[in-house]
Amino acid sequence: MANVDLQKNPVEGFSAGLVGDNIYEWEILVMGSQDTLYEGGFFKAKLSFPKSYPIDPPTMTFLTEMYHPNVYPDGTVCISILHPPGDDKYGYEQANERWSPVHTVETILLSVISMLSSPNDESPANIEAAKQYRDDYPQFKKKVSRLVRQSAEML
Repeated sequence: MANVDLQKNPVEGFSAGLVGDNIYEWEILVMGSQDTLYEGGFFKAKLSFPKSYPIDPPTMTFLTEMYHPNVYPDGTVCISILHPPGDDKYGYEQANERWSPVHTVETILLSVISMLSSPNDESPANIEAAKQYRDDYPQFKKKVSRLVRQSAEML
């Protein structure tokens, strides 16, 4: 898969590797980027590739608790490039914003970095987090800070 590309062009703020010898399951460690609410955090995630990859997108799920408007309460990441290819039945995303076989683990990880620094609260996966982000930012920030501290202690 894309492991060779990632070794040649590592993405700052992440480490990634196979789970055992299963090429369809990757372990990801997301290190919270500087100047974001997630700075200093260490968030474990997994990237699961379907047998139909690269036609269909992988799914990325945080295993460490994550509170973010674009991460479902179960940890599943909701970003456009991880949505199935083609037109969005709700008309929110254009086809060129969704999954394409040209995406790599590197482009996925870069998109997650972008998502963490710039949440899209207009199309939330976690409605509670999006509402709190908009309406009570100090409390949102406090909750994220607690999760960042917990994630660093769990390493």
